[in-house]
Amino acid sequence: MARFNLEERTFELGKDILERMEGETPSIFDKQWWTGVMMEWCMKDPAFKLEMFRFVDVFPQLRSSDAISSHLKEYFTRPGQSFPKTIQLGIKAGSFFSGTIEKNLQRMARQFVAGENPEEAFTVINKMRNESLAFTVDLLGEKSVSESEAMDYQRRYLDLMEGLHGLATKWTDHPTLDHDDHGPIPRINISIKVSSLYSQISAVDLDNSAKMLHERLKPIFLRAKDIGAAIMLDLEHYALKNITYEAFYRLLEDPDLKQGPEMGVVVQAYLRDSAQDLDEIIKRAKKAKKRISIRLVKGAYWDSETVHAHQQHWQVPVYQEKTATDHNFEHLSTVILKSKGAVKLAIASHNVRSIAHAMAQAEALGLPKNAVEFQTLFGMAEPIKKTLIKMGYRVRDYTTVGEMVPGMAYLVRRLLENTSNESFLRAKFVEGDSRERLLAQPQPQNAPPPTPPTPPWGGNTPLTDWRFPEPHRDFSKTLLNFEKKALGQKIPVVIAGDKRHKTTVEPSLYPADPQVVVAECALADSADIAEAIAHSRKHWLRWSQRPAQDRADILRKAAKIMNDRRADLAALQVFEVAKSWEEADADVAEAIDFLNYYAYEAERLAPGIRLGEEPGEHNLLTYQGLGVGAIIAPWNFPLAIVTGMTAAALVAGNAVLVKPARTSPACAYAMFEILLKAGIPKDVIHFVPCVGAQVGPLLVEDKDIDFITFTGSMEVGIDILQRAAVVQSGQRNVKRVVTEMGGKNAIVIDDDADLDEAVTGVVKSAFGFQGQKCSACSRAIVVGDAYDAFTARLIEATRSLHIGPPTSPRNLVGPVIDEKSQQRIMGIIEEATQDLTVGICRKEDLPAHGYYAPPTVFLDCPPQHRICQEEIFGPVLAVIKASTFEEAIGIANDTAFGLTGAVFSRSPLHIDYARMHFDVGNLYINRGSTGALVGRQAFGGSKMSGVGSKAGGPDYLRQFMAPKCTTENTMRRGFSPETL
Repeated sequence: MARFNLEERTFELGKDILERMEGETPSIFDKQWWTGVMMEWCMKDPAFKLEMFRFVDVFPQLRSSDAISSHLKEYFTRPGQSFPKTIQLGIKAGSFFSGTIEKNLQRMARQFVAGENPEEAFTVINKMRNESLAFTVDLLGEKSVSESEAMDYQRRYLDLMEGLHGLATKWTDHPTLDHDDHGPIPRINISIKVSSLYSQISAVDLDNSAKMLHERLKPIFLRAKDIGAAIMLDLEHYALKNITYEAFYRLLEDPDLKQGPEMGVVVQAYLRDSAQDLDEIIKRAKKAKKRISIRLVKGAYWDSETVHAHQQHWQVPVYQEKTATDHNFEHLSTVILKSKGAVKLAIASHNVRSIAHAMAQAEALGLPKNAVEFQTLFGMAEPIKKTLIKMGYRVRDYTTVGEMVPGMAYLVRRLLENTSNESFLRAKFVEGDSRERLLAQPQPQNAPPPTPPTPPWGGNTPLTDWRFPEPHRDFSKTLLNFEKKALGQKIPVVIAGDKRHKTTVEPSLYPADPQVVVAECALADSADIAEAIAHSRKHWLRWSQRPAQDRADILRKAAKIMNDRRADLAALQVFEVAKSWEEADADVAEAIDFLNYYAYEAERLAPGIRLGEEPGEHNLLTYQGLGVGAIIAPWNFPLAIVTGMTAAALVAGNAVLVKPARTSPACAYAMFEILLKAGIPKDVIHFVPCVGAQVGPLLVEDKDIDFITFTGSMEVGIDILQRAAVVQSGQRNVKRVVTEMGGKNAIVIDDDADLDEAVTGVVKSAFGFQGQKCSACSRAIVVGDAYDAFTARLIEATRSLHIGPPTSPRNLVGPVIDEKSQQRIMGIIEEATQDLTVGICRKEDLPAHGYYAPPTVFLDCPPQHRICQEEIFGPVLAVIKASTFEEAIGIANDTAFGLTGAVFSRSPLHIDYARMHFDVGNLYINRGSTGALVGRQAFGGSKMSGVGSKAGGPDYLRQFMAPKCTTENTMRRGFSPETL
């Protein structure tokens, strides 16, 4: 018997498939149709492709012909664009062409979507059945933003199965579609995106997310068992991969599902860890003694996975070359086929090479044709489907059902795939690649994952990657150890290294349970403050005269120590200020970034700047320390901000007195100890916790204080500015004051905004860390017709938030910082309730113990109402309606503050308008208003939000330095260095 050559047989089968398809073209590339023409233009012109896909994305949100026409002009007729003249002339002609575009886009959507509802789809499914084509139905819908949406999604699937059950009972048996190599298989096949079944799904809450998905999926699986349907769990973004698999394992092992239904899950071959995942899935299936299905796909989120990993400085999870993905696809399909019947293989690819390889491998293993299933996308790759059916294989179409709005994201992904340079369909039916090239054996990728360019200062510290189970286990242990061993520490006043434990102390309490004392902090008196100032005045110059590199090296050493203690520092924040796991981790990472960034900035500024190039003189602008400064820190970013303020002043060559916030002294003291351990001289840094109203004025008014750095409320900031402006007897310097004083931040939601993203962005910005961020969103200004849909979804999203202690990763909303804040916020809510419409107020959902305040949304708020003008610093959101985008920006600007702002819009003109007219220090486009990163979003406001340059930016250090210009006459007896 001749030896079976897998590669030769793969080529033979691939050649046979290609020959059978000769002369046919998939409808998506057929130039007789509008879709084909658009595809041709997209493939020829990347700039046109970008604008086209952006327009396709926004199209469902456009509610009138005028809106469609204006967006077409914005996307396709901007100056400098060189798109097809027929397009540009048609768009400029007006509404008739817009109507044509609208009809064609709807026709395009119908090409990929079987129906807007199951009833429409059933006609299509019956037709598919008659054409010997099996199906799996997916209800369109991206991530749910509320539990009401998630429960509706579950109901829709249950209703869908009932309809399909009634349909399937009328079908006669089809040998190819209804049987595989093990016997009969379900006629009904359903695919489910898990993100739509639980609105609070989150990588940081991996275990509970999997638990909730199991609960939501189980009724669907039980009904599927009753009617004999098969259920497949789709795989989406990498962040949800492990959650999806964990939910699948729970279903696999559920005793109530031991006898069915048939179930399966997707594996994405473009993921570098897909082989390990597949091994685990097969192991679990064998242990459960269940034969499951694996839909093997290449993967549809390559761009976003790559970009997101680069942004987070994480390892890129996907292969960067198509050939590596194709090679892995063949490897995984082989593993499945060799699993000895534990797993059924569904090859989901339009790539003829991948299809032929699976056929050849099945032949090599002696498996019949019906042991392998091929899956294709509805509305695409018709020649491949027809060919495979004629060859006697079972082909199943991934068939989508749903409305245009949620379906547009799906449509855009399909368009991206088919116009990609790597698309097999494009290579075959558009580029006309040779058989040899189309069927070439893919090669593995041995190169390491790419890393983004690193900025000179080193780049941002990667946040903890919660997508994996290990960080959850580790941090849970850290929290438990902290609770057992670290609570109740004694914090001293420290003057020049002398630790002073006082009789007057103040407790720092755990906001979720005020009976728990996190720390007891000694309070400095006037004599301590005076001694610290005098000691600093005596020693600061020696520190200032040390080389900038020495000072910078100490900061870098502190950053390393902080990174080594990262988990403990995050745990401390969870208890002392009730930060969530994610928020606490991000705060520590930001503190590390401040240390590294300001170290680099000090070295950058150290050589000075040459001014002018005139011969005969040398002009050098240099910087030196100011002297002695007071650091007055906030509690809401209890490590990051105090570290940034302190590190900047020290590395610039100054001595500092650190006054921590009264509610977060332990976090500030942790930083203080780290700086000392790293090598900051004890003579130039002092720790002086005190009661601001009693002792604080000394820190501002003393004649030997040269600068004050403050972050906190506007009232206190203004008081500091006024006190510092008074010149004291014997004062040698005009005091500098750097203040960040909060905001009344607005997010503007345009009438064309992506409401999925807008609702999520507003909720996180308004209620993350209980709204206790100076950058938090406290006003949502909604334009025109978007108002009703946005507010309805916003209210339900707010209702869906989990409230509770921050020790559980499940809870996005925890307690506010202390009882005083709680009572103040509750008072504001009660007062506003008297004359405003309450959209939602979660009072009844608050835990009985702890300083909790309810997430609250007020609707139809007058822009001048107190709740729209005053900083609340709590989980309270005012929603305002605007008639136009320009009016919305005007409302946003009409407060005393100017810290952060955000805009959700898909109008290029409106985005440009916001850039020009939204008067804030930090403006965010199509994202929330919080989460600035050092070196990327330099942070600081205008108007009454602050005085000084931006933290984490290239100008910040100069505020703590005195500039000095030195001019040297280089002429010597008639000659100068430049002429020699």
